[in-house]
Amino acid sequence: MPVWRYQIGAIVIEKKIFMVHRQNTTLISYDLLEGDERVRVKLHPHVQFRPHEIFVDKALEDYTFKATPRGFEICTAAAHPQLRLLVHGHDWSFSGGHGKIDKVFFRTEQQRGYEAFGELCSFGWFEAEVSRNEPMTLIASTEPWEAITDTPQESYAEEFSRRQRLALKAGVDDDTSIKAELVLAADQFVIEPVDPNKEKDAVGAHTIIAGYHWFTDWGRDTMISLEGLTLLTGRQTEARGILDVFSEHIRDGLISNFFPEGEQEGVYHTADATLWFFHALQRYLAITGDREFMRQLLPKLSDVVAQHLHGTRFGIGVDPNDGLLRQGQEGYQLTWMDAKVDDWVVTPRRGKAVEINALWYNALCLLEGWLREEGDAAQADDIAAHAQKARDFFNRRYWYAEGGYLYDVIDCDNESGKNDPACRPNQILAISLDYPVLVSERWGGLLDVVRRSLLTPYGLRSLAPNHPNYQARYFGDLRARDAAYHQGTVWAWLIGPFIDAWLKVYPDDHAGARGFLNAFADHLGEACIGTVSEIFDAEPPFTPRGCISQAWSVAEVLRCAIKTGALKRPSRRS
Repeated sequence: MPVWRYQIGAIVIEKKIFMVHRQNTTLISYDLLEGDERVRVKLHPHVQFRPHEIFVDKALEDYTFKATPRGFEICTAAAHPQLRLLVHGHDWSFSGGHGKIDKVFFRTEQQRGYEAFGELCSFGWFEAEVSRNEPMTLIASTEPWEAITDTPQESYAEEFSRRQRLALKAGVDDDTSIKAELVLAADQFVIEPVDPNKEKDAVGAHTIIAGYHWFTDWGRDTMISLEGLTLLTGRQTEARGILDVFSEHIRDGLISNFFPEGEQEGVYHTADATLWFFHALQRYLAITGDREFMRQLLPKLSDVVAQHLHGTRFGIGVDPNDGLLRQGQEGYQLTWMDAKVDDWVVTPRRGKAVEINALWYNALCLLEGWLREEGDAAQADDIAAHAQKARDFFNRRYWYAEGGYLYDVIDCDNESGKNDPACRPNQILAISLDYPVLVSERWGGLLDVVRRSLLTPYGLRSLAPNHPNYQARYFGDLRARDAAYHQGTVWAWLIGPFIDAWLKVYPDDHAGARGFLNAFADHLGEACIGTVSEIFDAEPPFTPRGCISQAWSVAEVLRCAIKTGALKRPSRRS
């Protein structure tokens, strides 16, 4: 819970901001900690109504401000929700007065290359007397008045109780551990979608928001995050619901890449999200033993593989000559390295990408096993043959002997048609998955290269520093940032596959594996407090960038903290 303390002479005022769970309601409280018996606090709210993707220099709306028996309402002629304001506090009052602040400077917008000056509108100020144990609280909400019933004290108490329940469900027995913080961080991504045409009716099962502030629910991110966010936090029911929802949206053998905001139908331009679905399902089954659900999904999974063998959308299909999966269509970014600016796909990677084929082999092996469990030996044998062919050709064709690691893409769909020797983190999946496609005698050498060239305290670089396209900083306007997004920028989620690979090469070195997580314990106290950022600069001081809180970052750090036993925070942190 964010807390600030202000000292004015002998007076110390504490401010805290709190959002009510499952409501669009924010409480801002001011409490007297030291000083005079009573002080009078004056709050002067300023507003601007705009969608989160709109620039801050958008012209102010024509606002309507009115008093009601419960509080105050601000609305516009546009289709924005009404903002309701009310105050809890001793001897509170409101003084009206319309005004605005011109040219408010938004520093982060300037750093990101956007318009950085905007206007804010005000309709007056609230005052109340604040004493010890008698705070002033401003409540701002877009909920209907009948939903805003709890006092601030009741809301705070319910939230602390809810957090305790989450911790207990996740098996947290030490509230000073990073597991405790990460379990709470995980909770913010697991949501229940709401139908915008209905007041509070849920659409259905849970889903996972990929990151804040800009992402919706992405298939790839969801499947990578599922284990850490739900299965390891005691939320198996939500996990099944998420898998079920995505399985209902399979089209032509593909799960959706993402669901656009406010839309029920997904967008399908992804080559790997569907293969990650197999991985997520396996992790669900390993924890729950839910064979009934596996049987329910098995026909769909068999069809997914059949669609990939025969070819589906966006050039995704198996090459019958070598059994490897190819992907690529002009103008589309189909792998997780998916930055695109206008018509420029920064890292197109069209051809046979290394992690796509590691995932493909893993999915085939998983499907073979599930089919055998259900007694379908004939189909299992057929799938096993495809898996063996893919593995044989993978090990023949992907090894880049000169560098001692794996090509990033072979049979590139570009003018050269050659193999791409860029040293990227994608190759680590050839070791880290449940069924590693790379022969074991090459694991150690590949891991050494990744450790030397890509490993940082906050995850793996997306490109080795010796590459001519390497970018050390993720900074500047949209084009500059997207040019660096997968060209060196560090991704926190990749620490998970790296640690998995490390423990396969060095199965007894849990202490060494824990060491790779040390920096994240301190990171929980910087940037967005209590959570893990999306990305970091590729060089010291490894500045956090991108989304301030990212689902797969939190999920993979939490998963590996549990796996390695790295659960204690440094003692110097308060």
